Amino acid sequence: MSGSRLKSIRQMVTEARERIKSLSVEEVASEIKGGDALLVDLREDDERFLEGTIPGSLHVPRGMIELSADPTSPLYRREFDPKRRVIVYCSSGSRSSLTADTLQGMGYEDVAHLEGGMMAWKQDKGPVEGVSFG
Repeated sequence: MSGSRLKSIRQMVTEARERIKSLSVEEVASEIKGGDALLVDLREDDERFLEGTIPGSLHVPRGMIELSADPTSPLYRREFDPKRRVIVYCSSGSRSSLTADTLQGMGYEDVAHLEGGMMAWKQDKGPVEGVSFG
């Protein structure tokens, strides 16, 4: 790749956000109250321990999302359904933007991410379960 320009993570996230649906804390709270959406926490265990989690979320680390969402994978999680509403979140919204774009590319029809991630959720006083020092 001599002479080519590498794409920055900022550029990748910006491009992904042009293709995905971003939801506010209020919109996510409303959707999970309805009970039909699958809320997926993409953060690592240490982040979840320090920041807590949104009640009812399914933990699938970012590095496992494709394997967990692919029905042909031996690591497929049955909670995933390409026709089901899927909302992903991370700590600040970058990983979830990339993940929402990836899931759409895999054929998931109704995907969104929590804009601002867990930081925004906690700032807006959304309910949190588990250990939380913040």
